[in-house]
Amino acid sequence: MRSIEDRTPAHRDRAIDGLRALALLSVPTGHWLICGFTRDTNGALHNASLLTALRGLAPATWVLQLLGIFFLVGGHASVLSYRRATGRGVSTARWLGGRLARLGRPVIGVTAVWAALLPSLHGLGVPIATLRTAATLVIQPLWFVGVYAAVTALTPCCVRAARRLGAWSAAPLLVSVAVVDLLRYGPYAAAVPGWLGLLNLLPGWLFAYQLGVCWGEKRLERRAAWVLLAGGAALFALLLLAFGYPASMVGVPGQDRTNSHPPSLLVLALAAAQSGAAVLLRDRLARLLRRPALWAPVVVINLCAMTILCWHQTAMLASAVPAACFPGAVPGLTAVPDTPGWLLARLAWTALFAVTLVLLARLTRRFEAPWTGASAVRRTAAALLAAGFAVFALGLA
Repeated sequence: MRSIEDRTPAHRDRAIDGLRALALLSVPTGHWLICGFTRDTNGALHNASLLTALRGLAPATWVLQLLGIFFLVGGHASVLSYRRATGRGVSTARWLGGRLARLGRPVIGVTAVWAALLPSLHGLGVPIATLRTAATLVIQPLWFVGVYAAVTALTPCCVRAARRLGAWSAAPLLVSVAVVDLLRYGPYAAAVPGWLGLLNLLPGWLFAYQLGVCWGEKRLERRAAWVLLAGGAALFALLLLAFGYPASMVGVPGQDRTNSHPPSLLVLALAAAQSGAAVLLRDRLARLLRRPALWAPVVVINLCAMTILCWHQTAMLASAVPAACFPGAVPGLTAVPDTPGWLLARLAWTALFAVTLVLLARLTRRFEAPWTGASAVRRTAAALLAAGFAVFALGLA
């Protein structure tokens, strides 16, 4: 811990790193506590959600859904990186290429490895339905990478907007999502095509990213942060209590509406409140992370950010798939997630998932580093395997 502390530059923004680490850890925590399985008569695993049976746990997703924080700190970090790069004479295209490569390498790595594993697992007797379930879980969190790449590409535009309008530059994004939601859920909803919700995909997640850019440009101060916190909380309560938005921030099987895919106005309300709180707590969090015992894990988590995102579902599957071979359902693992007892059992399993993820990270973090030693043939093979896995996971094969 002391060596990490000694190597940390004095100008390092510890609060931003701490917020990113918190948002990162919320992803596996949420998936591990909510995502369960059912077994069919052939012993194959199928996806299930604890929230289907225990709807009262939906408020827990308000705490576990921290993608607003992730996009906020992503925008803050991107604008600082962009400013440093352009200050050294690096072109925007080159800067963007480097950022996208850092996102893409781990994604290609995990999907290529799984593509190579699928035939072997099937040969060992794992049902094809279980493999499709596993593939869906592995690829499910990776939608985030595509969206994050898109908003990162818009960084120069976001910077110009932030410099011109300050925090108000995020307002048109919120209005855009509100209009689409009105069309989807308003009095003329029956006449609106289902694909219209996809129009919320980019502005819905760009909202918090734009706030982060404003923060990095020093155009989001404490007064605006209080407005975001209070206004976001008020809008969140209004949408829940008066307009019937689903309480869960993640999709629940069986519900006809979802807040997250694509993002609804409720997601932006939560992101606004989270962003305001983050700005207001920044100095306090920075002081807290001056303690080496707290700072060291934050550094490690940030160094393995994409590895955690890409491999945490594999860590869970490493226990669930072998457990499906047992004659009876394993509580908290392959049993139906429909009781508080299942949740208690799953809490115990998460310790094993965490240890497995640490072991996987030691083996797979190399995918985050530049692939300087890989030949063109190996890179092409990895890309083809990744594409094949995506086709299988999306049910097109």
